[in-house]
Amino acid sequence: MATKEEYVRKMQAKLEEWSADIDTLTAKTSEVSADVRNEYNEQLASLKVKLATASQKMSEIQKSGESAWKDMKAGIDLAWTAIGEAIDSAKTRFK
Repeated sequence: MATKEEYVRKMQAKLEEWSADIDTLTAKTSEVSADVRNEYNEQLASLKVKLATASQKMSEIQKSGESAWKDMKAGIDLAWTAIGEAIDSAKTRFK
């Protein structure tokens, strides 16, 4: 099992990757019609909320004690998977 520091480092890298993905998707909204742009903007807003939530979860882990972060890990992993899938879905839709 990864240490808390390794886990946080991995989470931080993923957050940065997802943030870059969202920036890329945001840039693509200028290439589509107004109808589609509104749909994309709604989806992007949802992704940004999920990203902020994931960032908050990472902060909670950073502040937690050694035993507490292990207890939190399972729930956070589920949230992490959900946001990853949502971003992958958006990337597919925005192609």
